[in-house]
Amino acid sequence: MLYSKSYIFTQKETPKDAEIVSHQLMLRSGLIRKSAAGLYSWMPLGKRVLDKVINIIKTEMDKAGALEILPPFVTQGELWQESGRWDTMGKELLRFQDRHDHDLVLGPTHEEAFTQIIKETAQSYQDLPVNLYQINTKFRDEIRPRYGVIRCREFIMKDAYSYDIDDEGLDKSYKAMRKAYLNIFKKSGLVVDPVLADSGKIGGSGSEEFMVPSTVGEEEIVRCTCGYVANVEKADSIISIREAKKETALTKTQTPNIKTIDDLAVFFQCDTKDLVKAFVVEADGKLVMACIRGDLHINEVKLLNLIGANEMVMADPDRIFTELKAPIGFLGAIDCAIDVIADNSILDMQDTVVGANEKDMHYKGVSIKRDCKITKTGDFHLAEAGHQCIQCKEVLSSYKGIEVGHIFKLGKKYTESMGVTVLNQNNQAITPTCGCYGIGVGRIIAAVIEQNADDNGIVFPITIAPYHVAIVPTLVEGELMQEAQNIYELLQEQSIETILDDRNERAGSKFKDADLLGFPIRITVGRSWQEKQEFEVKVRRTGEVLSVAKDKILDTINDLLKQEYGIIK
Repeated sequence: MLYSKSYIFTQKETPKDAEIVSHQLMLRSGLIRKSAAGLYSWMPLGKRVLDKVINIIKTEMDKAGALEILPPFVTQGELWQESGRWDTMGKELLRFQDRHDHDLVLGPTHEEAFTQIIKETAQSYQDLPVNLYQINTKFRDEIRPRYGVIRCREFIMKDAYSYDIDDEGLDKSYKAMRKAYLNIFKKSGLVVDPVLADSGKIGGSGSEEFMVPSTVGEEEIVRCTCGYVANVEKADSIISIREAKKETALTKTQTPNIKTIDDLAVFFQCDTKDLVKAFVVEADGKLVMACIRGDLHINEVKLLNLIGANEMVMADPDRIFTELKAPIGFLGAIDCAIDVIADNSILDMQDTVVGANEKDMHYKGVSIKRDCKITKTGDFHLAEAGHQCIQCKEVLSSYKGIEVGHIFKLGKKYTESMGVTVLNQNNQAITPTCGCYGIGVGRIIAAVIEQNADDNGIVFPITIAPYHVAIVPTLVEGELMQEAQNIYELLQEQSIETILDDRNERAGSKFKDADLLGFPIRITVGRSWQEKQEFEVKVRRTGEVLSVAKDKILDTINDLLKQEYGIIK
């Protein structure tokens, strides 16, 4: 391909709204162009990279026995009503009506649509197991799209759905997909960690996320040397033990303008773990108080699951004051007018301090079981670095990660709610069990760039690079251009993906663009050819520069390509 015909538009300056490296470089290299908040066009070079990732995915899905279909992007609202998710998905689910007033949805995920296909087609155990997948557009109306294609509203996703007659079959399907995913990420040039994860609104009995370690990751992961690794939304941990205290009398104490847990610890001359802090959340429109030990943080996902709500946000201070007559900083579980959810960390606490639901007042000498009316208890503290591992009791560490894939054991959540049955070997009607498996295609590319970039631009792994070789003549006329053209035709004949930079630009600008765009190998036809009849060959990943004679150029390029592929394998 000639550069001048490739419709590539690079930028020297970093776009102001691009916060992270992958977003900056994808815009600067012209892989994508922003259309609106969370909406991007994949330009010709970016589409080549996207297609290569898709081909890797398809190859591994084929190996795992999955079958590709192409269902509609728009799904029927009645399917979501049938599964029970019409009201639970929240505002991310973009609903609309057609001219006949039929409810429709821009699919953010397709559990309902695929399950409906199985309901209408599979009749007996002989039709199962089956694993159907699509690579299709998705839409989620994100409240705050950011980081380019890492968190956008419209995106391309590979999602697969397996259907088996029993849990043993589901385990086999799940393991096959897990293996396929690890192969996909490895072939794409990514280092990933499979981690235990919360199943969220998709549901099911268990799930794993595939995380790319990154300082800009939106997910916090805890791990232990014993092998335990989990998203903090799912992770459990052993917290430090608070010294037991004797029961004392309950008294109300003035605490003028003492609102934070740290200030309270100073005021009472104690450790934060000896205190109880309270938060008020709005869960499905209802105010609920959550109480936890003073040195711990709330895991909002676990709290949401414990309450059993669909949506939860921190309550507005004005509403809290209207309903509880108490300002933030002085809230507590004694004589509280709303439901109180208590973390297990406080249940046995005595001689502690809680807010008195009155400005500048706290109770001390509080015994939780004696003095507080608790509606529900459970574990919703956030696992953090420094806590102990639940498996081996060693100290946990943490890191941030970018989620590029998520796999679920859904069980019968959708097949049961949607009335799917097939006949077993005894001619009895049974409900199949299901798994689902998602990959963010664009996220893979962004994550690859986060892991493979330097000060000069993208360093694409050979497997997904838009072109393998870039040929850069320092002049686009005369002998240099003719030799560049000769090499270009030679590599093209060998089916080596090559781009010839035929622009009448300064050599330095061409070199910078080649580095920015991440082409794995660059061949320069310039002074070395004029002086020594040699070409300069540069490996983007290592920066290594070789001087290669004309009759050795093909062998050298083939050897370098083998080395680059070998790194991925």
